[in-house]
Amino acid sequence: MSVALALLRRDVARMLGSSRRGATLLPLLFFIAVAMLFPFAVGPAPELLARTGGGVIWVAALLAAILPLDRLLASDVEQGFFDQLALRGVAEELVVAVRLLAHWLSFGPPLMLATLPAAALLGLDRATLRTVELGLLAGTPGLAAVGLIIAALTVGMRGGAALSGLLLIPLAVPLLVFGAGALSTGGNAGIALTGAISLLLVAIAPFAGGMAIRAAREG
Repeated sequence: MSVALALLRRDVARMLGSSRRGATLLPLLFFIAVAMLFPFAVGPAPELLARTGGGVIWVAALLAAILPLDRLLASDVEQGFFDQLALRGVAEELVVAVRLLAHWLSFGPPLMLATLPAAALLGLDRATLRTVELGLLAGTPGLAAVGLIIAALTVGMRGGAALSGLLLIPLAVPLLVFGAGALSTGGNAGIALTGAISLLLVAIAPFAGGMAIRAAREG
């Protein structure tokens, strides 16, 4: 437990620390920029914005999730961080599980906060905003898990950052479909399915990521 807490403090500090503050804010700025530009693309009609705004927020969240992928694991693998932990008997699966939690803490809650001004820009009512926020609460852990699995699979590959983005979009489609679909079905069923998919991805991520990193270290 003490090792996991030490790793969590390290990972959260690195992701939210001053040296990475610009990189941490970049997905949020991208998210807000999409919400600002969408009304210019489709026109200022309040009915249209209210009807499509929730889906736009989900698409923006998916695209924003791509931006941090190249920073999740590559530098630690290159610097031998996982090798040092392996020598101390710390399994890669534990490190990946902690990294997943740290990644979500630096990505999910800030994105949900950024949804508030985005919803105002898109003219979403309170009920729609509530459904979007609950959907993001259920879905962002899954997005973080998919991103971490892909980062582990592509670590050390030339052009891995571009490949990560291409892989994330199709794998995250179920989260997008059920999360955005909750807006048209009343919310509860879609949010429940989104949460179930997220839980499955979160359960798989430490083992898939750990095996991928172990293969990269030993390859």
